[in-house]
Amino acid sequence: MKHKNIIILSLLFTTAICSQNMSQNAGSSLFSDYKASRVGDAITIIVVESSQASNNAETKTGRSSNLSLSGGFDVNNKTSSSGNATLSTGNDFSGSGSTKTVGVVKTKISATIDSVLSNGNLVIKGSRKISINGEEQMIYIKGIVRPSDIAADNSVLSYNISEAEIVFEGSGIIDNAQKPGWLTKLFHWLF
Repeated sequence: MKHKNIIILSLLFTTAICSQNMSQNAGSSLFSDYKASRVGDAITIIVVESSQASNNAETKTGRSSNLSLSGGFDVNNKTSSSGNATLSTGNDFSGSGSTKTVGVVKTKISATIDSVLSNGNLVIKGSRKISINGEEQMIYIKGIVRPSDIAADNSVLSYNISEAEIVFEGSGIIDNAQKPGWLTKLFHWLF
């Protein structure tokens, strides 16, 4: 009996020392899904952004004025001649303008956890460079993600990122063709 107690105590002691820490070994556990939560962990950002803005303005003004004079004179109770003078002025203005902007962006980009804030939220940063036939497109993303917004496949929708900065930049022949030339820039600067 004494030997059984020693064996049971040694098993309990070994189990207590070698117990599994679920937060450190979640990737190898059979009972939990691994979610990105530590610095350096990868996370997939699904960028689904759409924006729409419109502004309309219309102005109409008008002013008109008329001045009329008429008169005559008599000589020996006879009306001899009369004169009329008329002066008219007018001013009309009509102006209108409208702007409309629509933007839709859909892409996926991988990012890494840069730091973990004291409240558990994750600061993420990521970039991707795509080059096709001399055209380069850079995509940058950064922001703060709540751990509860991370799906089981370690993806986050972009509208769940607070303080999100999503930047698309391009360079190449098409980008250069969309910019005004130096002569056009000079004329705009002068006039």
